[in-house]
Amino acid sequence: KIEEIKDVIVTLGEEQGVGNNIEVECVELHGVYNEILDSCNARIDEEELTEFNDQTMAYYECTLTVETANSMKGEYWVTIEAQDSSGQSATIDENEYWFLNPTIGVSIEGSLNFGEVRPGTIAYSDTIKVGNAAESGSGVLLDMFISATDFYDWEHSGARCVITNRLKLGDNYVSNLNNGPGGISANKCEMTEPTSTTFWSDTADHFCYYAVNGAYSTQSDPRSDAEGYAPIVYGASFTRDFYNDAELLEANRDGLGQYWHANILAPGSEMSVTFKMALPEPCVGDFNDGDIYFWVEPI
Repeated sequence: KIEEIKDVIVTLGEEQGVGNNIEVECVELHGVYNEILDSCNARIDEEELTEFNDQTMAYYECTLTVETANSMKGEYWVTIEAQDSSGQSATIDENEYWFLNPTIGVSIEGSLNFGEVRPGTIAYSDTIKVGNAAESGSGVLLDMFISATDFYDWEHSGARCVITNRLKLGDNYVSNLNNGPGGISANKCEMTEPTSTTFWSDTADHFCYYAVNGAYSTQSDPRSDAEGYAPIVYGASFTRDFYNDAELLEANRDGLGQYWHANILAPGSEMSVTFKMALPEPCVGDFNDGDIYFWVEPI
């Protein structure tokens, strides 16, 4: 009988079954349902129960809030347990295995080095690897993003690049105004050939990148140039419009509003990233003060 039910609780533990740590008491729902839902599959041995009896049946709502890593950290079995006044206990059939509060991390292997670059030329960096360093066993997938800033010479050397003491990142920005047909960003990597006067201008793109994740690369990215290099947007903090403008690899998506599958990294997996720089002319200085950011969102 319902009056014999002492507690309905959510428990966490390292083993399946009754007797694990109690985390939250469930709340009985009164007057919400007067029927047996198909999802309950209510039975007593081979007998299927079809009529709701409020003297022997009740619905409960269980809401577990994951606490901080101080009290909830690691892998646990999560289940719902019912206890009656005689001391008997039982759990639901569907035990769940959760990894709570996993450590999320990004690994970067290699250094960004273009070597000596002559003004008026295009140079390519060494290739670096960007990886998902989430805690082993967590299964956390990471959605990857990139942004950067302009570059300056932190020495008082009288640096100059085209018109001022700044090596400009490019001409691509984070904005909802960039949302084109099919959710494709209007940003493009536009490094013109050295024979074009635009190449030397302060408004051209001076940094783009080429990324590879397994069978996918920015060669298939609609933002990329003919060589397969995608643009880098401005950004020193993560904003909502990063989802359209700043994804590292926009390729292989099921539909509008969905994740780009090529942009997702599983734990331990890596993308290779190569940068291309179009150094305008004139350009004098080291320009060693600036940032390239890699951002991630656990999904």
